[in-house]
Amino acid sequence: MRRSTPTKGLALAVFAAVTMTLAAQPATATPPAAAPAAAPAAAPLAALAAPDISVTNIQAHLTQLNSIATSNGGTRRAGSAGYTASVNYLKTRLQAAGYTVSEQYCSSCTYPSNNLIAEWPQGPADQVVMFGAHLDSVSAGPGINDNGSGSATLLENALVLAQQNPSMTKRVRFAWWTDEEQGLNGSEFYVNSLNATQRGYIKGYYNFDMIGSPNGGYFINRLTSTTAAPLKAYWDSLGLQPEENVEGQGRSDDYSFQQGGIPTSGYAAGASARKTSAQATKWGGTANAAYDPCYHRSCDTTSNISATVLNRSADGVAYAIWQLAVGTGTPTDNFSVSVSPTSGSVARGASTTATVSTATTSGSPQPVALSATGAPSGVTVSFSPSSVTSGGSATMTVSASSTATTGTFTITVTGTGSVTRTATYSLTVTGTGGCAGGQVIGNGGFESGTTPWTATSGVITNSASQPARTGSYKAWLDGYGSTHTDTLSQSVTVPAGCATYTLAFYLHIDTAETTTGTAYDKLTVQVGTATLARYSNLNAASGYVLRSFNVGAYAGQTVTLKFTGTEDSSLQTSFVIDDVTLQAS
Repeated sequence: MRRSTPTKGLALAVFAAVTMTLAAQPATATPPAAAPAAAPAAAPLAALAAPDISVTNIQAHLTQLNSIATSNGGTRRAGSAGYTASVNYLKTRLQAAGYTVSEQYCSSCTYPSNNLIAEWPQGPADQVVMFGAHLDSVSAGPGINDNGSGSATLLENALVLAQQNPSMTKRVRFAWWTDEEQGLNGSEFYVNSLNATQRGYIKGYYNFDMIGSPNGGYFINRLTSTTAAPLKAYWDSLGLQPEENVEGQGRSDDYSFQQGGIPTSGYAAGASARKTSAQATKWGGTANAAYDPCYHRSCDTTSNISATVLNRSADGVAYAIWQLAVGTGTPTDNFSVSVSPTSGSVARGASTTATVSTATTSGSPQPVALSATGAPSGVTVSFSPSSVTSGGSATMTVSASSTATTGTFTITVTGTGSVTRTATYSLTVTGTGGCAGGQVIGNGGFESGTTPWTATSGVITNSASQPARTGSYKAWLDGYGSTHTDTLSQSVTVPAGCATYTLAFYLHIDTAETTTGTAYDKLTVQVGTATLARYSNLNAASGYVLRSFNVGAYAGQTVTLKFTGTEDSSLQTSFVIDDVTLQAS
């Protein structure tokens, strides 16, 4: 949430509010554990149709956002590398779940950057309910309550909606805004981009900004409005006695929609204002202390979250989605198609591969036949297998003859089932042929100093505490037993024209963690923006284990191979890497 400033006018005429009629049916809700003792008991309600949203999953998203900030100067400010990585984290998961995802570049923002919009492709397109949260943080910190809490909650709700795949009476659109902290600029840009008809399609906008405050309250925007009814009904069922969000009025993205004549509401748990004695009596917490003592500070990390407040907010979002947009019928069978990576290069006489993934977006899984068009003369595209059941994937192989037409071309990948869905792949055919081959990782055994690696201080070491697999040196990430992040990376040019491309390394994981079910400390392996693998304390083993991957999709490209190790606040886990190779042949 942005700091309190004089109300800023939007260059947009105010349109008449659209009246929403909500089917506010009675519903049952089981209050989360640790409810304030003073809260009155809720009257029993009928069973809720909405699913329970896992607060553990939301916290995992928050951990990822915190790690992204840590790896990018401690911030996810709009326009920064940390913000871009945050957008990519959400976008990848939403696309895989079957959402129609787009990025909108906000050219007028203080820090020009992208809004992220994801629409579930079911329900009438002219009947939209919209759920939004700003994704950017302030420069001072990672912004986990403000506003990772709202962003992660909407992401998990979106994933659960896709997983449940119910029939829809309205279309649900999720949005994550940029540049909110500089004056609601991302959401204002979006609303200004809509014409009157498009604004009329949006029957309600729901905003979620700071919904996990550690000394939080239970606040609702426009508490007594018809739009707020489902949000209030859920919290009323928990006996929480929510109050109007006075502190947040005009200070978050719902204001942009309100100025555009669109009905608004939303949850908030409070920022720098102080909890009153009366609020502490009914909600618990500390009277005369800020709802969020780390508001706009570097301490707004994953430790700055109330799981109870976050859980109640997340379940209230689900309840609103189900009340407003979910029907009782059987959804029509549907699916989506995507290609990863979305582009590649192949030399004459060589081949390259990509992965074609499908997802069931509604109804039941169905057979999907794969085909491709748009390949230039001399280029063939094949799929293995050539048909999948939606939810499955296939390997796409692009082969160029010695006389293939050179240039850059758009290949359309088509999935044909009960409906037809497409994705595009940008292919560059080069005139050079043959395979340079060989091992392209520099100093893969770490015996020649740090070059050409870029690593956190102390990662490349000959310490005897963790022996190397061969020689004396290895890369040792983490192992501190305290909150810590280590990185190790190298820019690699992958030769074109080869038949096989194998990335391999030996990994030893040593841990003091005693859990058998929780991944506290993690290692992520990336090539470019794609994540190849994730390991954790749960993968600990007594010696080195060979890990290998096909990276043929990156033939002809220069990419960064990166290892990122993150460790929580206690009990060490060491990720020890040695003998890294990328062999092309």
